[in-house]
Amino acid sequence: MSRHVRRSLRGAGLVSGSPFVDFDRTSWAQLRDTRAVPLTADELEELRSLGDPVDLDEVRDVYLPVSRLLDLHVRATSGLLDAYRTFLRQDEVATPFVIGIAGSVSVGKSTTARLLRLLLARWDDHPDVALVTTDGFLYPNAELERRGLMRRKGFPESYDRRALLRFVADIKAGKPEVPVPTYSHLTYDVLSEQRLVSRPDILVLEGLNVLQPAPSTGERASALAVSDLIDFSIYVDAHPADVRRWYVERFLALRQTAFRDPASYFRRYAEMDESAARAQAATLWDTINGPNLRENIAPTRSRAGLVLTKGGDHSVRRIRLRKL
Repeated sequence: MSRHVRRSLRGAGLVSGSPFVDFDRTSWAQLRDTRAVPLTADELEELRSLGDPVDLDEVRDVYLPVSRLLDLHVRATSGLLDAYRTFLRQDEVATPFVIGIAGSVSVGKSTTARLLRLLLARWDDHPDVALVTTDGFLYPNAELERRGLMRRKGFPESYDRRALLRFVADIKAGKPEVPVPTYSHLTYDVLSEQRLVSRPDILVLEGLNVLQPAPSTGERASALAVSDLIDFSIYVDAHPADVRRWYVERFLALRQTAFRDPASYFRRYAEMDESAARAQAATLWDTINGPNLRENIAPTRSRAGLVLTKGGDHSVRRIRLRKL
């Protein structure tokens, strides 16, 4: 290998003793195929979250290569299934390929999940892609109040982890229809309605704690975790100081929009002046979301197959891929 080639590969993180391959955005963008971006600016505007300025250039440079990588994994799993059928001498039925997407509040994982769901559905071999967020598996507010957990909403213990594990297990078992609870960000509570997930080609599962290992002690100790049933995992990362700033900025923006709805759980914040609202958002971050990120979410980053790291402007700057 020439010195020039070796230098280029090092720039993309390809010559290393690490179990990961590291890319800057320019190197990663070269891995996309030659297809045009398969969505419009209007579609992108509709799916991105408040405060997440992802644009079509970032879709092209970052998310198209991610969708291509995921498509390769789905196709490879299909080929492995064919080999299993031959080995077992049974007509095994394909089950949904599960993609887990984790990261902090306000880091942009919801936009990532919605964007990848759309991009993956536009590949030929897996048009049926479902998206489920783990918010519906939070305990209802009344139960959180009973357990003294309202100030720890979003922490692992605030979720019905057995129900979430049962849901993903039923998906991977290939059940034709699996019910999933729904959640309202307006009322900040679990709803009584459920929806059905009907054996999609791919399930995108998005949530704060989807990469958590199984609890090893206490009443929730288990030999199996949701992360054990995920076929490919993505962690959306950023410096905690940037995420804190994005959280505060989003809170201020919501104060002018969703918080003004009379049905909003956060209606009381809508009438605050900007200084008081900024202080309130900072307190919520420093006492709830920041500690949850440090103690529970960030430690799962190393478990991901792919890490998308954002800079202070909210755009993805670096990509880390686990080697096979």
